[in-house]
Amino acid sequence: MSHSAVKGPVYFQEDGFLKLNTFLKEGNPSKIFLLVDNNTHRDCLAVFSQKLESPGNIEILEIESGEINKNLETCTGIWNALSELDADRKSLIINLGGGVVTDLGGFVASTFKRGIRYVNVPTSLLAMVDASVGGKTGVDLGNLKNQIGVINHAEMVIIDPAFLSTLPQAEMRSGLAEILKHALISNENYWNKVTNLSGLTLDDLDEIIKESVEIKSKVVIEDPDENGLRKTLNYGHTLGHAIESYFLTHPEKTTLLHGEAIAIGMILATYLSKELQEFPEDKLKEITIKILDIYDRVEFSKEDIQQIIDLMKYDKKNSHGNINFVLLKDIGNTVIDCKVPNELIWNAFEYYQKA
Repeated sequence: MSHSAVKGPVYFQEDGFLKLNTFLKEGNPSKIFLLVDNNTHRDCLAVFSQKLESPGNIEILEIESGEINKNLETCTGIWNALSELDADRKSLIINLGGGVVTDLGGFVASTFKRGIRYVNVPTSLLAMVDASVGGKTGVDLGNLKNQIGVINHAEMVIIDPAFLSTLPQAEMRSGLAEILKHALISNENYWNKVTNLSGLTLDDLDEIIKESVEIKSKVVIEDPDENGLRKTLNYGHTLGHAIESYFLTHPEKTTLLHGEAIAIGMILATYLSKELQEFPEDKLKEITIKILDIYDRVEFSKEDIQQIIDLMKYDKKNSHGNINFVLLKDIGNTVIDCKVPNELIWNAFEYYQKA
């Protein structure tokens, strides 16, 4: 299965590796670099290498895993390594890893010598359904998520759910949050399907990943530069990113995975949708229950909430000094660029704490 209408088509499993081998042969890159983190180096590199027809001529570049390392300092290290290894404008970077690797590797490729080609091979559920697809690349600025980056599509994205066998359950749950988001912004049938977790098999997961990629790809095709429809992919992210950033650098907080923070953001955004867009209250309760069945509730003090609200002003979707939210009139019926008064944000946190 592929989505060839998207710049940087998405291919699945063996079809993807066949396309990659053809691309490497016909594209004739001067040098090939494989970016991994310490986890994917250990768990995924050997499997990936077996899929390549000539894996011997690849330089391995390794970074430390974790969002905390998704920064310009890490990029500088990779840029220096590329220079020392004589990379040129005809070189290629293959990003083998989760969202940190595909976001950062895509940015490194997009900026080295004004841009070299890159391929994404996502190994986490989050990267498969979200981070690796759509051309967004970037790094964090301090604790501020994805402040530095460009939109530049990979030559191709290859998704093989077999890599998920190495993934911890917490990381699987993190990726599931983006699937839940795709469901909430697209249609109720898909929402019901992806929240019926007890009945899901591994074959179902393959199909869900494909459907989720289809939803995102369709949006990206229609609005590649995020002028309108693509903003809907940020449902739950305005507060979710601020929560993630706050917990990432607070010395007394346990770091939240991206999906864990976005899950909270989606409950908060759905509450705001009820208050401002007449989202049905019974569906708010259902969504809250289903999300809290998957993700542990997180406690917030008044000081936490105030600092999270302060962080929202750095959100990339803001413009002209306004904080813009994506809200829902109903499942699958989105409204972009919504202004939300701070009082309602406090009320949303109170709802979450008591739910």
